[in-house]
Amino acid sequence: MFAKWKITYKKFTRHFWVLMFASFIDMLGGALIFPFFSLYITQKFNVGMTQVGTMYLVWALTSSLLGNTLGGALADKFGRKTNMIMGLIASAVSALLMVIIDDFNWFFLVIGVVGIFQDIAGPARQAMIADLVPEELRPDAYGLFRIIFNLAVVFGPLIGGLVATTNFNALFLADVVISSAVAVFVFFYLPETKPQRGEHQKEESIGQTFKGYWQVLKDKLFMAFVVVSLLETLVYIQMNTTLSVYLRDVHNITPDRFGYLLSLNAIMVVFLQMLFTRMVAGKKPLLVMAFGALLYALGFSMFGFFGAYVFFAAAMIIITIGEMLIAPVAQSLVASFAPEDMRGRYMAVNGLVWIVPFAIGPLGAGLIMDHFDPRLMWFVAGIIGLVAVCGYLWLHVKAGKKFEARQNGNRKHKLVVETEPSVALK
Repeated sequence: MFAKWKITYKKFTRHFWVLMFASFIDMLGGALIFPFFSLYITQKFNVGMTQVGTMYLVWALTSSLLGNTLGGALADKFGRKTNMIMGLIASAVSALLMVIIDDFNWFFLVIGVVGIFQDIAGPARQAMIADLVPEELRPDAYGLFRIIFNLAVVFGPLIGGLVATTNFNALFLADVVISSAVAVFVFFYLPETKPQRGEHQKEESIGQTFKGYWQVLKDKLFMAFVVVSLLETLVYIQMNTTLSVYLRDVHNITPDRFGYLLSLNAIMVVFLQMLFTRMVAGKKPLLVMAFGALLYALGFSMFGFFGAYVFFAAAMIIITIGEMLIAPVAQSLVASFAPEDMRGRYMAVNGLVWIVPFAIGPLGAGLIMDHFDPRLMWFVAGIIGLVAVCGYLWLHVKAGKKFEARQNGNRKHKLVVETEPSVALK
């Protein structure tokens, strides 16, 4: 096992591992808070899931959508590093304000304004991974990123669940310290990786950079993939937005026991992600995505059919297997679609896969849970998951060969940061 990890470590540059370390510490702070955020809102402001869902809608439309779009363009125009630092600082500020503010209406305003700057970091980080890693290693790189993320999720919910039972505010204060520390670390130790333009290529103006989004939207194959992935994510995000409240209110599951379920998910990814990544290497990518979405449909619908904790754990295992199939394949496909000088904008548009579900998913789930049998929520999730399965299968039949060509066709454009002059290290 150690020998395999040693080989894996040597595949990538030092700068890639610096990025992974910074990402792990940053995501650890987020993992302390996010799984318990709905619990925090309902408890602090004494509101129902409909209000919480409305808050997620505001956050997604005013902050994630604007911040993600702004972040993708700025990452291509000015570079990845500056965006990441701004996002970390905004994350620290927002966490502090969430402790201080006691009025639900003001809370809405904070989510909308601060989140714009917080979310500009996402496309920059995804683009930086593609900058640092040659094409043939990207599935492994994004698989490793999933492991790093889930290592944070192993410890975050365990710690967060224990702390949340006594003091929610301590979670947010911890994130303030963590985000601030990572911003300093990134400033001193992480290089800029924005690919430089050729000698005869003119530098884009700000207006031209934003206009480039039109080129992304005209990429019909990419946009079809985004739409189907959006449906699949609409199911998946219920794990981190709705499931905690459902298990608490319907099955009396405490925050710490919910944290154990999330940690089970994370531990599986940490130890098995690379195995599943290698298993699907060279397989038809859209068929892999379809099978993963099928597992989502099965796993999430189980929360409506069963009431025992052991079945909740079984459902989480099924969901996690689907996640390990979907995540690295999807991220590698997106990176392959994007030209070098447009990676930030492609990553930003792909952010719709998460933004739209967060805008409508929790609100829809809240309406169902507050006005109907809460179990209906998970039957609806299963149906949407099956629609996503059909979408991926349709894309495979209609354009499977084109997807494989796009995935393999860019491999001659390799970027190795420490040797290639096309990448600026500042």
